[in-house]
Amino acid sequence: MDKKTKECIKMLRDLVSDVQGAPFPGGEITSELYSIWYEHAQKAAVECFEFLSANFPKEQAELTKSIDKLFEK
Repeated sequence: MDKKTKECIKMLRDLVSDVQGAPFPGGEITSELYSIWYEHAQKAAVECFEFLSANFPKEQAELTKSIDKLFEK
């Protein structure tokens, strides 16, 4: 496995970990807790997308096409 792939896997694992740590929407969740989690998860997601766009442009173009097809009517 090359360095870019290893770095990508680490970033995706971090993102999944952040998403798994999402506060459960119930009576005990505070807006402050949610805001802290959301900012952390959003930062990880942006870093992943930027890394993928910079290092895997061909795959990103194919992914964009696939996503666009999902929204076609």
